[in-house]
Amino acid sequence: QVQLVESGGGLVQAGGSLRLSCAASGRTLSTYVVGWFRQAPGKEREFVAGISWHGGSTYYADSVKERFTISKDNAKNMAYLQMNSLKPEDTADYYCAASSRQGILTRFPPDFTSWGQGTRVTVSS
Repeated sequence: QVQLVESGGGLVQAGGSLRLSCAASGRTLSTYVVGWFRQAPGKEREFVAGISWHGGSTYYADSVKERFTISKDNAKNMAYLQMNSLKPEDTADYYCAASSRQGILTRFPPDFTSWGQGTRVTVSS
């Protein structure tokens, strides 16, 4: 299993930007689909963005399209989530996750077998 550690969360005003990082160890991220998920207080975990094992395909939740960008640097064993035009409703704990199902651009949490501990993002109005 690959181990994942997120960083980069914090407090930001509405309209601002943050860049989340996901550092992988134990195995190379180059063989995994990587996803970002978030969970707000009292709500279920939801899919935010995903990227294919080779990095050539990305997919997003409708709520973050045009504002968030997922990327992956297989050489550095890192994944990122650039978040722009942040809104208060983006406030949540954000999690990086990895799926070994290379051929499937999945957004379902059970498909992801490795998870980080999360990083908190708070957007003030």
